[in-house]
Formats: sequence, C-alpha cells, structure tokens
Amino acid sequence: MRRVKFTAIVGMAIMMSVPVISLADNGKNVEVVNEGIRFCESTYPYDGGILIANFGTEQLNPLNTDGKGYILYYKDGKVSTLVAADGNLNAPKGMFMRNNHLYICDVNKIVVYDLNQKGKAPKTIHLPEGNLFVNDLAADGNNLYASVTNTDKIFKIDITDSANPGEAQEWATVPGPNGLLIGDGMMYVASYPADGNTGEKHVIYRINDLDNPQPEKVVTVPGQYDGIAFSSDRKSLYVTNWTPAGLSRVDLQTGSLSPLNISLDKELSGPADITVSGGKIYIPDLPASRVVIVTE
Repeated sequence: MRRVKFTAIVGMAIMMSVPVISLADNGKNVEVVNEGIRFCESTYPYDGGILIANFGTEQLNPLNTDGKGYILYYKDGKVSTLVAADGNLNAPKGMFMRNNHLYICDVNKIVVYDLNQKGKAPKTIHLPEGNLFVNDLAADGNNLYASVTNTDKIFKIDITDSANPGEAQEWATVPGPNGLLIGDGMMYVASYPADGNTGEKHVIYRINDLDNPQPEKVVTVPGQYDGIAFSSDRKSLYVTNWTPAGLSRVDLQTGSLSPLNISLDKELSGPADITVSGGKIYIPDLPASRVVIVTE
C-alpha cells in the first residue's frame, strides 16, 4: 500500500503572476491561539465559537493510529475540551455537525459523537479498505459528502437520521479531493496531491449538479490546496495552500486567485481546514500547532 505523504515537496513552489492583497495594509487584526493545541488540522463553527481538531501525537503523522486525537472548543479567548482523547480518534480532520451529532473525519473512517450523551461510545462509519486519508465533510440536505485524498474519491452518506447514518457510498472521482464546500446546490473541491507531487490537475474544482457529479476547474493555478470556505459576502472563496504556504481569495465570477498577506512573526507553514465565522477567518496551521485568526 502506497504511504500517503502530507508534507509539501521542497522546491515545488508554484510561481503565480497574481496580485497580492495585504490584510495588514487595511488595518486588519491578527490573533494566534496555541493553548492546548497539538497538530490541529481542522476548525469548525460551534455555539458562537469554533472547534479545533487535534492529533495529540508526539510527531506529525496524519495517518497515525495512536488514538490520541481530541477536539477543543475556543470561544471568547478561552479554550476548553469538547471531546477528550478517549482512544477513538487518531488524526481527526474535517468536521460536520447535525442535531448535536459531531461527525469527524479520521483514518479510514468517520467517527460520530452524540454531544447530548458525551459518555456514550461514538458510532463509526468505516470506509472501504485503502481509503485512508479521509479529509473533509460537507452536506446538502440529508446527503453528507466525505473526501478521501489518497484515492481521488468522494463518498456520499445518508444522514436522514443523524444518530444512525447510512453506509458510505462512492459518489464521484476528483483528483486529490481535500477541502469540501457546498453552497447554492454546488460543491467546491480543493485538490491536494497525496504523494506530494503537484500537477496541473491539483486545482480548485466545482461540481454544478450534485445529481450528476462532473467536476470542472474554477482555479487553474496548481497548488497543494487544503481548506476552502466562503467569504462572509459569499462573493469569494478563501482557500489555503501548502506550496506556497498561505491563504488566497478566489473571485467566484472571474476565478482569479489573489494571495493574502498576513502579518505574522512566524509565517504560516501548513494552513489546513479553515472556517469563516463572524467576520473572521480561522486558519489551523497544522505543523505549528496553532490557529491564526484573521479579521476579514
């Protein structure tokens, strides 16, 4: 079985002749949260704050089976534990909430916690063998979609009964599907090369018809794209890229990609699954074990 690489290949930086937008030039605020964080891959809005998914391991390994994963809750400058390291999570990544049931991507599976009964053992949705890099979740109605980066697959799960989800069914093929986003009946997919070798196929895709999934390129600049979210005004997308490491804005009308400069003492090293909530962008910087918060 081919081992999935997660770090970017040195020297694979993509040269882009695009304008650079500086958040600092517009007087934007930047905050950094690192309390209790250990290799955070994903953020997700929850109860006026955000959830932060952590591997909790000694070394950065997105395919570990150590059972040290946990979920933090950050709100109003305070960090608390929502899901402790109970052995059920290894390398928690993208999350989704429905009826207080928290779905969490993990290695070859999706783990579902009932937050109304935190002492209850979580349910597990197993994916077919070999689908290791389960990365992100997005829903349209009662259909939940899960990306698997190392097999180029997106799966669909019936969550009509959120407490008893159906089995994962193969739904679409997209090169290196990583971050997922659904809005106005369309899906956007951020592509990441699982083997670390960036190619022309590793771009941002859109699927216009969820009943007949046919991916088309929205952004044609190759990259190692990870997180994806709508801007607050819904006119743009924010996307993260590992090579070069950073955050960019995508104009949904033109498809133009504009990198954003963020004023930090330590530059982003591995920006992952972002969240936009309350006019702020929450960026998990995975290797640096911190969340960078930028005002839009």
